[in-house]
Amino acid sequence: MKPSPLPLCPVVNRTDIFINPDHRRVLIRPFAPATEQRILKIIARLLALSETEIEHLLAQVLAEFANRHQKTKEIFMERFEFMRPHLLTDRELSEARKLTIGSYFTHEYSLEAAALFNPSIVAHPNQSELPAGSTRFVLSLRATGEGHISSITFRTGVVDADNVIVMNTPSSFVTEPHPVRDAPYLKSRFARQLAELGFAGEFTRHTLAALKETFTLAELKAAIAFVQNQLINGELSGSATSSQAILNLAHSNYQVRFPADYQMSERVIFPRSPTQTNGIEDARFVQFQHDDDTRSYFATYTAYDGRATHPQLLETSDFLDFKFITLGGAAIKNKGMALFPRKIDGRYAMISRQDNENIFLMFSEDLHFWRSATLILKPTYPWEFVQIGNCGSPIETERGWLVLSHGVGSMRKYSIGAFLLDRDDPTKVIGRLESPLITPREDEREGYVPNVVYSCGMLRHNRELIIPYAVSDHATRFATVCLDRVLDAMV
Repeated sequence: MKPSPLPLCPVVNRTDIFINPDHRRVLIRPFAPATEQRILKIIARLLALSETEIEHLLAQVLAEFANRHQKTKEIFMERFEFMRPHLLTDRELSEARKLTIGSYFTHEYSLEAAALFNPSIVAHPNQSELPAGSTRFVLSLRATGEGHISSITFRTGVVDADNVIVMNTPSSFVTEPHPVRDAPYLKSRFARQLAELGFAGEFTRHTLAALKETFTLAELKAAIAFVQNQLINGELSGSATSSQAILNLAHSNYQVRFPADYQMSERVIFPRSPTQTNGIEDARFVQFQHDDDTRSYFATYTAYDGRATHPQLLETSDFLDFKFITLGGAAIKNKGMALFPRKIDGRYAMISRQDNENIFLMFSEDLHFWRSATLILKPTYPWEFVQIGNCGSPIETERGWLVLSHGVGSMRKYSIGAFLLDRDDPTKVIGRLESPLITPREDEREGYVPNVVYSCGMLRHNRELIIPYAVSDHATRFATVCLDRVLDAMV
């Protein structure tokens, strides 16, 4: 008797949509020379110019740059106020001179100069005024520019009733959000985070004791200064190191807000915390349903400081207000974590990879702390012998939790596969694809990193899977595939 043939991998329909990096999309950012002496020299040269020369110089700058950005004058004035402490006099300056000084400490940054890749997709919070059977979506992308620094940028589009994808034309403007200066910190969580980092000593205890149950960054700085001023008979052991660690943690847990009138494609989250100095990488967004049936969006991402990677979390309800949160616990390590879209048996669940090779599953009653992980999947087929990982958050189906995976095979070739977990007990793998769902075609092999296809999340639209994926760490395209055919192909 002949053995039954293995199910064939379902046919994937690649669309004609390519989202390529656009070096014309430039972000206006702070610029400052490395030394105080150079800053003083620049300001001195500008102060030496006559008012006529200043007005002429400002007119030139605005003629060249004002149409490339929104609220250019406001940004120049903000930069002047930031640099004001370097002025050697309190003499009041003209508005034109302030703006001109501000322009010299500002520069353009080409957000997508190198790549626009590793996409994640979720349903848009606004689904109004759509034809029947259509879904509006938000696409997040990893934009990599000068210095190979990665940030998060967004696009929007619609999938219609026939599974046709239409992308909205992005704005030519890109803008960073403003920090929320009075964002609250919860002392109990902050104390646990410090303990996880190994800074639960005497200086930390004194500092926390000087704070209320919720506090702001300004209050934290005041508490640190108060404890430092109260030191008697020399410093407390490790106070300088502890104070810096406390501030670094606070700066890594922050909140930003975009103006409501900015289009989604104009919003850019650029690194701003100590853990993110070299990039915010591979955000995996998921629309999360809370116990009270309200919904918000979470994204696990990798912060990179130039030396080490740090798995972290961001949260938003509207893609205007974003909270960045440090994850803690012994199981928080490595890269590529993906949160389930709801709790399972009263606990949060997350796909992870602790060892650069296998796929694990974690549970926690606290979203911000993860203690242990269970190994659920090992490389099994030749196309994934080097390592496997997830390609975004699981999608719930009537047959189980469907997870996109990535596998690395010979010649470091990346392919996208899938596996299925039990709905009630996702530590049980109940199916997986023997062959890749998406593997690099000839026209997808060349780029910043050749022979790679990769995704950070898919969208279920009726009975179709909408899969945005990166092409050789350079650009992004879309594919669609029938959900039922993927499930039927599981072995």
